[in-house]
Amino acid sequence: MINQANTILKNVFGFEQFRESQEAIIGNVLHRHNTLAIMPTGGGKSLCYQIPASVFDGLTVVISPLISLMQDQVRQLNELAIPACVLNSSLSDSDYQNNLDAIKQQQIKLLFLAPETALQTNILDLLSHCDVACIAIDEAHCISEWGHDFRPEYRQLNRLIECFPNAVSIALTATATPRVREDIKRQLNIADNSEFISSFDRPNLFISVVPKDSPYQQCKTFVQQHPEQSGIIYCQSRKGVDELTAKLQQDGLSVLPYHAGLSSVKRGEYQERFIRDDVHIIVATIAFGMGINKPDVRYVLHYDLPKNIEGYYQQIGRAGRDGLDANCLLLFGYGDTGKIRFFIEQMSNEQEKRLANMHLNQMLALAEAEDCRRTPLLEYFGEASTKENCGNCDNCTTEGQEKSDLTVPAQKFLSCVHRTGQRFGASHIIDVLRGSSAEKVLQNQHNLLSTYNIGLELNKKQWMTLARQLIQKGLLNQDEQFGGLKLTQQAGEVLKGKVPFFALLQQAATTTSHTSKTLANPGDQQLVAILKADRKRLADAANLPPYAIFSDRTLNEMAYYFPHSEENLLRIHGIGQAKLDKYGEHFLRLIKDYCQQNNLQEVDNTQTASKATVNKSSSSSANSRSAEIVSAYETGQSIASLATQFKVKDGTIINHLYRYAQDGHKFTQPSQLLEQTGLDQPQIDSALAAFAEHSFERLKPVFDTLNEQVTYDQLHLLRIYFVSQLHK
Repeated sequence: MINQANTILKNVFGFEQFRESQEAIIGNVLHRHNTLAIMPTGGGKSLCYQIPASVFDGLTVVISPLISLMQDQVRQLNELAIPACVLNSSLSDSDYQNNLDAIKQQQIKLLFLAPETALQTNILDLLSHCDVACIAIDEAHCISEWGHDFRPEYRQLNRLIECFPNAVSIALTATATPRVREDIKRQLNIADNSEFISSFDRPNLFISVVPKDSPYQQCKTFVQQHPEQSGIIYCQSRKGVDELTAKLQQDGLSVLPYHAGLSSVKRGEYQERFIRDDVHIIVATIAFGMGINKPDVRYVLHYDLPKNIEGYYQQIGRAGRDGLDANCLLLFGYGDTGKIRFFIEQMSNEQEKRLANMHLNQMLALAEAEDCRRTPLLEYFGEASTKENCGNCDNCTTEGQEKSDLTVPAQKFLSCVHRTGQRFGASHIIDVLRGSSAEKVLQNQHNLLSTYNIGLELNKKQWMTLARQLIQKGLLNQDEQFGGLKLTQQAGEVLKGKVPFFALLQQAATTTSHTSKTLANPGDQQLVAILKADRKRLADAANLPPYAIFSDRTLNEMAYYFPHSEENLLRIHGIGQAKLDKYGEHFLRLIKDYCQQNNLQEVDNTQTASKATVNKSSSSSANSRSAEIVSAYETGQSIASLATQFKVKDGTIINHLYRYAQDGHKFTQPSQLLEQTGLDQPQIDSALAAFAEHSFERLKPVFDTLNEQVTYDQLHLLRIYFVSQLHK
């Protein structure tokens, strides 16, 4: 079945190979093992259930918490000719009924549901009459009480799984700590050997933090460095969103707000305008999740401090999903910390309060990091950073401040942790060091310790910064449940004076600006602009976001290689047979016209040699490959099996057979071509008559003459037969 998955990857999605872990995850699901997939935002999680859904005979139910994200996926899948639908309150009565009918008639491969919808009696009854082959749970961290976004309705999804014991389940998330992962596996009955963890690193994101001194001017300057590009700005409050949006609009920038205080109609309208490139910037609240799968977001700006690393990681993960460079800037002010701590203090549950404080401290450690910012980010998710210098964050690309020798304060702090029994949090340790008369200090008689009142050289904020750095550098561990600090083996070396401790207590005042790296193959920007304009026109006419037609990366490759044929267009990233059939002729015409006007030649695309079967620098090997393919076809092998055997697309095999026929060769069994179309004789006769009338160079006139009743796949085969018969 994994061969079938590879074929779908190439022919339908237009990707030459799987990304990290994708093939192993998909293989595990296809073998019907419940699976947990931990992959970074933008790392290709959706393919891990979309491809199995295309392979399985039955229905795949996808659980997602965001209506907008579900609708976006449905549109993109339908654009790839994969039947998908959603059932939710946003649909009109007629659309809802049409989707119900399509599900009942087994015309749908993927059904998207919110968790609360999936557990409704009427939906469970509907699904009980379907062949449910797979249940995919997206944003699976919502299952765990230890996750940053716990949702009680997610906790009940094991009921859904119990209703369909023959269905395989796959849980997917981008933000799960080791503890959350264990919780998910326990809840969904997933074995340890069915857990797949990809690297959390997003190397194309430039991560930077600057002190928040003139936030609006800093924000405006940053946005103006990205003219005509899509970006998201996150604020802490609705009021902050509205005020910042108004200021940016007054300064002539293309921007709209997005928060829970707006009506669902307004939110839907504003998000739609953003994903359709009618507006460039969305300003949103941190607390309100945006279900956006827009691949060409070029920057994310945090105007305020996020409450935890999971949220921060998820939000910056909305940038650069197309794999191209993107900028992530955090404006860091300690005033934001006070606001977050105020809200934490309003919590009634003490355990939740401790957890929220711990999450905030981990976020502050990242913001205050003096070394590579990826180190604390990756370590939070249980992944060790493999590079001392990532080359793509502010700390790694600018000359840092000189660190101070803080060995003595570090020794005082570590000693106090030891003397208080290694069970108290940083705040209590600081109270002891600074001689506080707080009730908790006196009750525990910590005012009698030798470390009491010996830490007056630093203020409370500086001690807290030092504490976070001691945790970050591995000298202290913090208990997740109670927040208590414990010494590590490394701490002993510092306490004994064998190893010094150098760190920064004050963040740098300025940070040099960052310019995105240029593309490896920058396309002709004038042609890119032409292709983008036409993509937008086609998208508006089809009621689609532009990226649902082609991504920016795809357009850039077109403008670099200038493909002149369908086969060469298939070599471009993101173009499969469905997209080729729908848009290939149109975009080829634009490219050819531009090349003719500017005297440009097609560029040989040898970088995807595994996808290409014709190498211009070696026509003899190409002829040999063609002969090999034709010979194998003549033995009775199907086009799909040949595509798998030669590691190419079905369309490439068809192109070899077509050129063979054009060169005047005959097939020993021409009827095999007709049999593989699956058409009856009257349909075949009508199609051959249409070729005779309109010629065979272009398929669209024939397709239109047949009232779209014969697919392009079938017409490709019929054309080969027609051309081969001309040489009798």
